[in-house]
Amino acid sequence: MSTKKNKILVPTDFTKVSDCAINHAMKLAAHADAEVYLLHVVPKQGEVDDARRKLELEVERAKAMNTDIPVHKLVRVGSIFEDIGDAASEIDADLILMGTHGMRGMQFLTGSRALRVITSSTVPFVVVQERMIKEGGYDSIVVPLDLHKETRQKLTIVAAMAQTFNSKVHLVVPKEDDEFLHHQLENHIKFAKQYLGERNIAHDATIAEEDSTDFVKAVVKHAVQVDADLITIMNLSQGNIFGVLGVPYEQEILTNEAQIPVMLMNPRVTSTGGGWSFQ
Repeated sequence: MSTKKNKILVPTDFTKVSDCAINHAMKLAAHADAEVYLLHVVPKQGEVDDARRKLELEVERAKAMNTDIPVHKLVRVGSIFEDIGDAASEIDADLILMGTHGMRGMQFLTGSRALRVITSSTVPFVVVQERMIKEGGYDSIVVPLDLHKETRQKLTIVAAMAQTFNSKVHLVVPKEDDEFLHHQLENHIKFAKQYLGERNIAHDATIAEEDSTDFVKAVVKHAVQVDADLITIMNLSQGNIFGVLGVPYEQEILTNEAQIPVMLMNPRVTSTGGGWSFQ
């Protein structure tokens, strides 16, 4: 049996939203026997010492949340667009937990350069705003399923998360009037229900009133209705998080007004291994 600890990487810019990301990371670490790595990237070598001092204060704040969780600090000189992925590879991270400042900070996550932070790594991301994690963790998880077969692959990590927090999983699919497409969606729901049921994970399934063109809005609306703590989405190989949809929709889901955290996974995280392990 492997004794490897899970590792959570948290990029920080010493702002309130970074504190929120650390809050989520420490709660996850407590449930998953993980250690936390705080990362700050500076553009110049001359800023390293100051960054280390600031990171030490962040480490102290993190340890005040839970003294049992190992917390480490990393300072890198370079670009956040490249060094987050590099640091994740260096420490063999299982999860990257990152804050975003709503629409004002979305230049970090959108566009071809920024999206590369996510698409270039097999490590799942959890993106948070300023909503602290609840005491019970992520006990209500919304899982959108669309017509892309890759979306099934997220169920491995979703199931692990749900088993950790004793969560209920809420499956949601778009409405499809086309009989063939509707049948495909029914098959996805059947697969997901069987997968979750075999693992004794509470779940339900909802067909949205909206079709695929409005699916992002439908997902956020449903997440608010079920008081979700996490939305999980698959970053497809086309480079778009919601299949054929593009950057504005990525912004809409990641910066949803309810500030519900979003987990992004790549298709390379499959049901046959790799990625985050909570048990």
